[in-house]
Amino acid sequence: MIYPKIPLAQSIIEVLKAKAIHDIVISPGSRNAPLTIGFASNPAFNCLSIADERCAAFFALGIAQQKKKPVAIVCTSGSALLNYYPAIAEAFYSQIPLIVISADRPKSKIDIGDGQTIRQENVYANHILFNANLDENASEANDLKINEAIHQAITKKGPVHINAPFEEPLYETVNELSVVPKIVALFNEAKPLPNLDAFAQKWNSAKKKLILIGVNYPDAIDAEIIKQLAEDKSVVVMTEVTSNIHHPNFISNIDTIITPFTEEDFSAFQPEILITIGGMVVSKRIKAFLRKYQPTEHWHVDELRAYNTFDCLTQHFEITPNQFFKALFTKTGTVDSDYQQLALHLKAYRGLKHNQYVQQIPFSDMKVFDMILPMLPEHSQLQISNSSPIRYAQLFPIHPSIEVFCNRGTSGIDGSTTTAIGAAYASKKQNVMITGDVSFFYDSNALWNNYIPNTFKIILINNAGGGIFRILPGHQETPVFNTFFETSHNLTAEHLAKMYGFEYFKATDESEVKSEMISFMKTEKPSIVEIFTPTHVNDAILKDYFKNLT
Repeated sequence: MIYPKIPLAQSIIEVLKAKAIHDIVISPGSRNAPLTIGFASNPAFNCLSIADERCAAFFALGIAQQKKKPVAIVCTSGSALLNYYPAIAEAFYSQIPLIVISADRPKSKIDIGDGQTIRQENVYANHILFNANLDENASEANDLKINEAIHQAITKKGPVHINAPFEEPLYETVNELSVVPKIVALFNEAKPLPNLDAFAQKWNSAKKKLILIGVNYPDAIDAEIIKQLAEDKSVVVMTEVTSNIHHPNFISNIDTIITPFTEEDFSAFQPEILITIGGMVVSKRIKAFLRKYQPTEHWHVDELRAYNTFDCLTQHFEITPNQFFKALFTKTGTVDSDYQQLALHLKAYRGLKHNQYVQQIPFSDMKVFDMILPMLPEHSQLQISNSSPIRYAQLFPIHPSIEVFCNRGTSGIDGSTTTAIGAAYASKKQNVMITGDVSFFYDSNALWNNYIPNTFKIILINNAGGGIFRILPGHQETPVFNTFFETSHNLTAEHLAKMYGFEYFKATDESEVKSEMISFMKTEKPSIVEIFTPTHVNDAILKDYFKNLT
């Protein structure tokens, strides 16, 4: 076995090995050579090389998203680790475990004018669970910091930072370990179930209970709980496309339901109890509604965090939704209510209006979503980029067997494609990415990747700019808007596809979408279908959609 000669590098590698951290995404560099040599020479690790650090971190994020286990990312010193930051922030808010290992110069070389040096210690301070600032020499104190960092990543589900200073020479190797690092078995005590008696009484007396489910892993909530909630006439369950929860009695198109509400409708729909589950919520309309028409009780159910999104949080249950509802249901009964019936009536009515409208609209972004979502393979995985695509996807049904993911932690367009590729690499499932043109071109280095599986496909909707800015307040057709907000362009993905070995398809109208999508889905290699939609009609069609729901 080949090991780096530097003892500190040996310690880091051996502790990660002992903690069963297998996936290591490495970006090339010199200062991190001891780590690169050690990880890549050890069969205990699955090492992957991604040159662009920003992409490397998002790629690791996608792997960790699917495996629900920490993935380590390793980079050299200087600005390299700053390029990790967007993915670090996403991991922090999406509760995805990442272990950042940055090589550094010794402290004596910082801020003296030496090359490729910055102040690396605590550089992610605002968005990190734990900082392990190591000393240059191997020691028990260093080992304890490394152990604690890994423990925090696993138990608190988020990013941690291990900063390791190395002095030259960096490339020397040995055949035997010179250290026996301390491995600490750290345990996370199970939290006891709370006493729900008082909450059960409130549940039993409330006739209007709203459950809102944001970003959520597939199969995170038991089918029996879903069934019981669906059969309770005093309960309305609203799900987002990223919730991965389905039932005919649930409301999956929130904006379609509530956008046309009058003041009287809002008052009638105002819940007495709101229970939120999962991560970030996309719908701005549901946020505005619940901030103005606040419930008496807002309970958030999550093992780790509770955000006071609606400024009315009254209780955080630090347990899983399954634990919460199983305990609650032993103490609750049915309540006579027409709350769910009101929601289901609206759902049926709005559904008819939705179908009537989308059938008659011209070729546009909305029409494309109406066409492509039913064509996705069952039991596949769908990754959606932020901005317009995730908002359009909220308006349409998606087959319950399809798993849906989106980087909603920070809701940024950066890294969406790279995350999807990492997820496809880890999941081994048929993986389809739906993205807009600005997000795609922004993250085009995602395709500079040797690990893209043949099952990965991209549906690129190209409306020649940041179309979301046309549907936001303040849009005016001026040079300033077109240049600095919409960022108008004439780019296409055709040559990028050729350069990176993707099969390329192109569609410019409904008939081409139908035919090209069939060919696109059949191909057995990474592929891109680029669908060109008109720039100047999408905003009007979307705004008229909401007007035609009444």
